[in-house]
Amino acid sequence: MTVFHFFNCAILTFGPHAVYYSATPLSEYDTLGTSIKAAVVYLATALVKLICLATFLKVSESDSFDPYQEFLKALIGFIDVAGLYFALTQLTHRNISQNHKFQAVGLGWAFADSVLHRLAPLWVGARGLEFTWDYILQGLEANANLVLSISLAALGSLMWLRKNKPKTLIPIIYLSAVIVATMPSITSYLRRGLGWHFPKVVGFELFTSLVMAFISWQLFAACQRPSV
Repeated sequence: MTVFHFFNCAILTFGPHAVYYSATPLSEYDTLGTSIKAAVVYLATALVKLICLATFLKVSESDSFDPYQEFLKALIGFIDVAGLYFALTQLTHRNISQNHKFQAVGLGWAFADSVLHRLAPLWVGARGLEFTWDYILQGLEANANLVLSISLAALGSLMWLRKNKPKTLIPIIYLSAVIVATMPSITSYLRRGLGWHFPKVVGFELFTSLVMAFISWQLFAACQRPSV
């Protein structure tokens, strides 16, 4: 039963990444190499973030919300944006369209995040003797992160690669990117500052990921239309 629970949680956590790759044109255009490169960039970015967190943040003795510490975490979190910028603009890609490029980068980014932050807890915890919903919720959280990562990659593609975008949409694109990039700080405030329980936080992440995906899709579609 414990192994069965582990595999269920693992499929929920990592399965959507494989489904997204195989069910979209990404598999037809052989963008796996782009996703792998993005995953490597994510791992390097995570290492830089870890060094910055260890250098600039003090170890808190309580789990309470510290505005100054969270502000520093949010600033350090923008290293992810720099990593995405590098993955989208500096890496060599196959001759694929901008549409497929940001999806492949976002997919690799999200998969590396899930492996780094969720594989070990799943392996240790989901095989325990006592059933818990925590690892199912972690799987749902990974799905929300997948959607947010692709949304952020889409917004980054519009900011850095799309030159002839409508000027009226530029503030909305940047504001949306800031919201997605600061989602870890927002959820930290909900959990520590407002005392939300994990299921409620995951529900918020799922809802927000769908909203931001819709906004990103609309912005990308609007920028794709020929200017009159």
